[in-house]
Amino acid sequence: MTIQKLFLTFFGSGLAPKAPGTVGSLASLPVGVAILYYLGIESLFMLTIAVTIIGIFEVNKYEKVTGEHDQSHIVIDEAVGMWLSLMITYSTMITLNYPYVEILSLLFSFAAFRLFDIWKPSTIGWIDREWKGGYGVMLDDVLAGIAGGLLSAMILLGISKIL
Repeated sequence: MTIQKLFLTFFGSGLAPKAPGTVGSLASLPVGVAILYYLGIESLFMLTIAVTIIGIFEVNKYEKVTGEHDQSHIVIDEAVGMWLSLMITYSTMITLNYPYVEILSLLFSFAAFRLFDIWKPSTIGWIDREWKGGYGVMLDDVLAGIAGGLLSAMILLGISKIL
């Protein structure tokens, strides 16, 4: 497997026979958590920006070779979206102190990102439909990650008001 394919499939997770986007998101979650805890949110943010930019260029090159747009095995966009959702949720989670808040933040950030990535409401869907190439592949997941993170943060805050 080439380095490009390893990158685009997030170390092969996108080659899963069923639900490659979900598998790619799940594979990127522990990577994001490890970077958050050991290197900090700033490092994960910088990595996310770098992977997004590289992803746009690599998807463009890959699509020129294959002639196909947004193939299901390309899941580097899911990694970026997952990390954004995780960072936003984490930023809220660290301000809260109730039982299981850490586990809930992981669950909510994953579930909310997948919800917006699959559902593709509003601008997320428009970008997915209208923008071709690397921008279209990457940026709908960027927005889905931001939306997922904001929804997760609101849920965590709501729980804190109830408890």
